[in-house]
Amino acid sequence: MPRQWIVSNPKVMMGKPVIAGTRITVELILEKLAAGESIEDILEAHPHLTRDAILAALAFARDALRADVVYPLSETTP
Repeated sequence: MPRQWIVSNPKVMMGKPVIAGTRITVELILEKLAAGESIEDILEAHPHLTRDAILAALAFARDALRADVVYPLSETTP
């Protein structure tokens, strides 16, 4: 049976999806990657994480977006 990397529990981080066995949210991983940190940077900052856990967070986010209806942003002029 494949390991379940992403879990959600209302008693942990207010129910946000986290890496199993940690309080590290999928949101935090996405924020770090969006800020330009590499997977290696994240692993160095959080040595108890694995590359597979980070990739699972990305896959979770991908699947969550795939399930939602996405509306295009309207163009605005500054």
